[in-house]
Formats: sequence, structure tokens, C-alpha cells
Amino acid sequence: MKLRNLDNLVELFFFQFESQKDRKKILLSSLKEPRKNYSWEETFTSIKKLSSELKYYVNKGDRCLLISENRPEWFISDLSIMLSGSITVPAYTTYAERDYEYIINDCKPSVVFISNTEQFNKVKNIIKNKNFIKKIFSFEKLNDVDESEYQNINNLFSGLKTENNIPKTEINRKDPACIIYTSGTQGNPKGVLLSHGGILNNCEGAIEILEPLIKKEQTRFLTWLPLSHSYEHTVQFVQIMVSARIFYAESIEKLIKNMNDCSPEIMTAVPRFYQNLYQKINASFSKAKGVKKVLVQKMLNLGLKKIKKEPLNFIEKIQDSFLEKIIRQKIKAQFGGSLKTFVSGGGALDKQVGFFLNAIGLPTLQGYGLTETSPVVSCNPIHDIRVETVGPPFKGNEVKIAEDGEILVKGENVMLGYWNNKEETDKVLKDGWLHTGDIGVFENNYLKITDRKKDILITPGGDNISPLKIENELVNSEILDQAIVYGDNKPYLVALLVLNNEKKSLTNEKIEQEIEKINKKLSKIEKIKKYFTISEKFSIENGMLTPTLKLKRYKIINKYKKEFEKLY
Repeated sequence: MKLRNLDNLVELFFFQFESQKDRKKILLSSLKEPRKNYSWEETFTSIKKLSSELKYYVNKGDRCLLISENRPEWFISDLSIMLSGSITVPAYTTYAERDYEYIINDCKPSVVFISNTEQFNKVKNIIKNKNFIKKIFSFEKLNDVDESEYQNINNLFSGLKTENNIPKTEINRKDPACIIYTSGTQGNPKGVLLSHGGILNNCEGAIEILEPLIKKEQTRFLTWLPLSHSYEHTVQFVQIMVSARIFYAESIEKLIKNMNDCSPEIMTAVPRFYQNLYQKINASFSKAKGVKKVLVQKMLNLGLKKIKKEPLNFIEKIQDSFLEKIIRQKIKAQFGGSLKTFVSGGGALDKQVGFFLNAIGLPTLQGYGLTETSPVVSCNPIHDIRVETVGPPFKGNEVKIAEDGEILVKGENVMLGYWNNKEETDKVLKDGWLHTGDIGVFENNYLKITDRKKDILITPGGDNISPLKIENELVNSEILDQAIVYGDNKPYLVALLVLNNEKKSLTNEKIEQEIEKINKKLSKIEKIKKYFTISEKFSIENGMLTPTLKLKRYKIINKYKKEFEKLY
């Protein structure tokens, strides 16, 4: 199959459906409801039925809002919306009411898909007087809502029969597939308009990365990052492309349990997940005593040599093979035992974390992208991981470095623009080149991100400091969970620290000793001179984290401005 010959994402699903020798084979599985499985045939039939019903309420180009946690019905609804010629607008289930109100008023959906009563209650007051909303579909029965006011899609699936003939589509590669609102670390979210061709283009790049890892008929993927995020949204089409078995995780809290439930071979996640993993495994290693401690350290040292491409001598090769069996395989077993790779995206992965995970036998491929690039720009291949980089650019997009160091991207994967926002579109799209706001360099055709154009602190002496680099050093400490560095145009840097739950009773002296240890790794102008601690963690619920677990720096600094300023 040549992806460039396809006109749209629905054709990709139909092509793979026709190529299945056994259409009764399971495609979609919910780990929350283990009995809820959809075969290829059931998925195909459900998409056709839902799309036919949807066409009564939408015209080509209409928007359909989709509010749901990850589950098989999400996938079915997304493909049905596309088949109807309309545009999916996914929304995070963690949004505040004002975010839903903004998005609904901005994109004016003709149809709203909602998973359950809990999600419906968040938007019922917003949508009740919107005359542009013609229909509400749900995935479950909605409590205390009259059944005439919505349609449960499961009733639809169990009713009408449908033939296995492939419907015709009148969608081309330049047509919009979805509007993904960036969660935004400040201000209102912007609706990124992505095309069918842009996501297909991304799939083409992804298959080159995954080909060496896909050796059998059904590779198992575990999905937990919200499907409303552009990264996971595109991954579902990569999963179709390789005829995968897709498992939907219950929640982030049950992720390790779910990995053991389904033994995934490939899993995508954001850097915060890997940072937590690093802290937990490292804390476990630090408790090792005697011979065990020596073996763990040897395994780490040899693993680091391998990932840094330093040759092992004959004795080291024997030692490494022995340690693979007695330590690395036990680590892998904690994650289902079949993991071939983690793929990291949605932010910069700290190099210390990357080296560590690869060294202990959990291959972690770091990639780079933005919602505006459908979303992947580049990724490390499994056969040549270079931890301090984000890999070579995907074929199909052109990447260059501007005079000021900014990374610019051009290609079919670049967004069509921001929905209803020409002013913001024109700021970042110039002559077809997307200005990413990230600073980078090329090292032997591998892209390396060195900074963020906007998140830079400037000292009174004119030095540029990356707060992210220092924050990564701080949160790699086993006593700290979160940190924000402050000090733009100030004589020195200070920090807000959130202690690890288990370390909240630490004395100031112990915290100072830890900061001193971290300061030794930093240059003179990067050192933290003063700090204050808070007990409340930054979370999605309190509005201090985006749904992909990035700190809302601007909001946090505003909230604690007085405390920061008291340190000067």
C-alpha cells in the first residue's frame, strides 16, 4: 500500500479492512470493560451505520465536537465523522467549563458526541441554547436526560444490518480532517486545522520508524495519552496502517497494571511519564545493597556504553549478556514483558532520563513535533538511537534552521491554519514555512533541540538561560516532583519547589543539601540561590498543568508572583 496514493484517512481504514484475512479478528479492546471488544468487521459496520445516521445532521465541512475518554467508541466516532465529510473536533475531558464554552462558540459544532453522564454534565448548560447544535450522540445512557434529547450509538449498532461493500468517499487530501485545540500554557486555546493528507504524510514517516519493530500480524499497542491530543490522534491511524490490536488503558494511575494486562509491544507517551518512571526505578536501584548494588551499577554502566556507541570488550559482552537475563529482563517483565519500544513526544525528554531508560533495556525513541505539524517532524530510529537528539526529519517534510536558530518546517504535514484566526496563522506561517518557536541545530542529519524561543530568561548581563534545562535537573532529584525556575532580568535565579509526597517532612537543611548537589551540575549563572516550597502539586484539576502534563508556566508564576519577588 502506498499511502501517497490514498485520498483520505477513511480510505486507509477501508484498505486495511479489505486486506484482513480474518475480519472477525479483534481490532479495538477496552481494558476498563474487558468484554467490550470490536472486531475489524464490527468496527467497519459500526462506522458505516453511524456515518449514515450522521449525514442527516451534517453537511460537508461541518464540525462535530467529541468529548470522551479513550475507548473503542472514540475511534468509531472519529472515522464516522470523517466518512460523513464533516470535521472532528476532539476536546479534553479535563477541560474547565470556560474552555468548553470557548471551543463550542468558536467552532460552532452541528453535532456533539459525548461519552457519559459525567461528561454531559460539564457542557449541558453551555449547549442547551445553541441552535447550531442539531444532534447529541452518546456512548452510554445519560442519567436524568430524556431519551428524545440524544441518541445512544450502541442502540444504533445493534439495530440495522449493513453489507460489507466499501462506501465511496468524496474527500481529498487537502480537506480538513480535524480541528485540534492546543491546550495552551496561557490564553485561549487555538484550533489547529489538520488535513487528511497531513496526517497520512505523518503515517508515511512513522512506518519507516516502526517497520523493524513489526514482525507479526498483530502488533499490540497500549493507548493512554488522550486521543484529543494530536500525537495520539495520529497514532491511531498508524495503528490502522500496521493492522494492530489496540488496547485502551483505564487511566494513568492503572497504566503499569494495564501494561501487564495486555503486554504491549509499542507504547507512546509524553516526557512526564518517562520522568516518573526514571524516578521510581532509580529510587528502587538506590535501595540495592551488596552484590545486587554492584550488579545494578555494572548493568547501568554497560548499558550506557552501548547507547553511547562505545565498544564493549569480550569480557564486557559476556557480563552484559548475563546482566540482560538477570536484571533487564526482570525490569521488562514489570511492563508486560513484550515491550519493544517506548516512543516519547509532546515535549523535550531530559537526556539523563533517555540514557537511563535505554541503558536498563527499555528502548525509548525520542521524537519531535507540534500539533501544527500533524504532529511529528522527526524521530529517532530503533537501530540508531541518539539520545540527545530528536532524530532525522520524516520524509515528506522539509526542516531548516533560520538565522536566529529557530526550527522552520515545510510540507504537507503542516497545518492548514488556525481555525477562525488569520492573525495568529500569519504570525507562524510565512511563505509556507511554519515557525515553530523552538531553537535547534543539525548534527549529522539528526535534529537537536537546544532551547525554546519563548521560554528564555535573560540576565541583567544579557545572558540567555533556559529554565527548562534547570527544571529537568531539579525534578530528576528523588525528593522533588515539580519545579519552576524564575529570574528574568533578575540578579540571580530562584525556584518554586514541590516536594515528593514521601519527602514532605524533610528539613530545610536536607532540601538545601539537595539544591547544592544540583547546583554543582549547573553553570554559575544557572545556579539556584533561593527557593520556596509549596504543598499543593500542580495538576490538570487545579489548572496548573495542560492535559498533556506540561506546566502552565505563565499561570503558575502569576499565582506565586509575590512569593517569588520576596526572594530578592
